[in-house]
Amino acid sequence: MSQTANVIPLNGWELLMATALVVAAGGISLLLRLGIERRLSVAAVRTVVQLLLIGYVLRWVFALNHPGLIAAVIAVMLLAASREGVRRPSRSFRGATGFALTTLTASALTITFIVTRLVIDVQPTWHEPRYLIPLLGMVLGNQLTGVSLCTDKLLSILAERRHEIEMELACGATRWEAAREALRESVRTGMIPNINSMMVTGLVFLPGMMTGQILAGIDPVVAVRYQIMVMFMIAAATSLGCILMTLLTYRRMFNARHQLESDRIRSQKS
Repeated sequence: MSQTANVIPLNGWELLMATALVVAAGGISLLLRLGIERRLSVAAVRTVVQLLLIGYVLRWVFALNHPGLIAAVIAVMLLAASREGVRRPSRSFRGATGFALTTLTASALTITFIVTRLVIDVQPTWHEPRYLIPLLGMVLGNQLTGVSLCTDKLLSILAERRHEIEMELACGATRWEAAREALRESVRTGMIPNINSMMVTGLVFLPGMMTGQILAGIDPVVAVRYQIMVMFMIAAATSLGCILMTLLTYRRMFNARHQLESDRIRSQKS
């Protein structure tokens, strides 16, 4: 169904007024001595710079629609998500970034391809950047949270329950039997934010994609259909990503002789 979008443009002055809201939050932090005003300021500046930069870059990429440029943007997104995904956990290990990159590349691209090629059936090609890049960005943004949480949970369990796991191994348990419950807990932990979000969508909050489409003048029912698709896409990608990252981490922490190598786990500064 064809629709006419009624977009209200925002100029610099109006964005400056929106900035006053962040300044007010910083003022509250100063007043209550919360100590977060500096981090809030840095986050606000980064938000403006990064979003403006990506806005102009995407305008250029959409106009040229060149496969090489699209691949470059996707590569940068995957590398950034992988790096951020392993920086967040309180514990990590050598090779975690490579595992995260493998996990996010395999799961995010697979799910995004299914959506653009089979669900939406984007024309003329499934990798049309106006669809592919935003959808992939939403997937990666949620996936890296799940990957971070499940990795942190698994490494924490292996470090804190090391003696219990080693006792099971000494009594004849295989590495899979000794780590099975830890793997389950880790995947569950990684999925919790996504499940909680799905439980209250439409009741407690309206998701960003749906809200943006409504503000752009799209029929709310059409916006809701797209949002349902996005929520299910994110859930599938997050669950797949958590499972892959957990299995890769598990293989890294146990050797072929069914021994736990907890010395590979290292703490990270928060």
